[in-house]
Amino acid sequence: MASTMRIILEVCVDSVESAIAAVDGGADRLEVCANLGLGGGTTPSLGLIRSIHAAVPDIPLMVMIRPRVGDFLYTDLELRVMLEDVIQLKATGHVSGVVFGILDSGGRVDVARSKLLAMEAHPLEVCFHRAFDMSIDASESYRAVASIPGITRILTSGLGSVAMDSIVTLQNLLHASGSEPIAPSILVGSGVNTNTIRSIVTLLLPFGLREVHMSGGAWTDGGMEFRPNGMGMGVGGERDWAIWRTNEEAVWQVRQIIDLLTPAA
Repeated sequence: MASTMRIILEVCVDSVESAIAAVDGGADRLEVCANLGLGGGTTPSLGLIRSIHAAVPDIPLMVMIRPRVGDFLYTDLELRVMLEDVIQLKATGHVSGVVFGILDSGGRVDVARSKLLAMEAHPLEVCFHRAFDMSIDASESYRAVASIPGITRILTSGLGSVAMDSIVTLQNLLHASGSEPIAPSILVGSGVNTNTIRSIVTLLLPFGLREVHMSGGAWTDGGMEFRPNGMGMGVGGERDWAIWRTNEEAVWQVRQIIDLLTPAA
């Protein structure tokens, strides 16, 4: 298979160390979060954004807008926090875009609230994240997101727990995205690693795959020698003393397989 377009590899990170490791491993773009190891990530601090930009100034940064872990049904007060975070992040001048997802109680995309955030984010890129995968129906949710001006991308596993579980749905979403001149692109994520990337690219490239998302992260033991018995910060077990880090080698291996399967024309 030949491709004239490099497949973009996005890596989610929650520290400067992880950002550097991801870029050294071949990441083209970063999704910046806080607390990746706990509940899928939340909004990072402005200090982290500025520090990552200083460390990897040429890499586009997409920033998570999520005020808490848990579901994607937000109160009015939580929505105010999300809007304020978008305003503050846009003011830094360091970010390429923001990442959010809002559902209603019935599992449908909350179009009205998503429009508010997308309008506030303009002219930045906007990605609707894997709240999409918690929705009631892929086709219905795609049409809903596509109706929102300013949303440029959807991060999805095709409503499966991992992308390989929902290849047909992802093929359909990619086809739908490629059928319209102005439509959100499909960023395939969840379970993307060295064991799956070959199949993901092979099965989805003919349908227009252009970007994939991975973590490449794992818990690593921290440096504390003094660890009081029975004390921790709520993570549980040894993870109370561990740190979530992106593994450069894991990213590099995925990058190599992608490039092998999609040589430049």
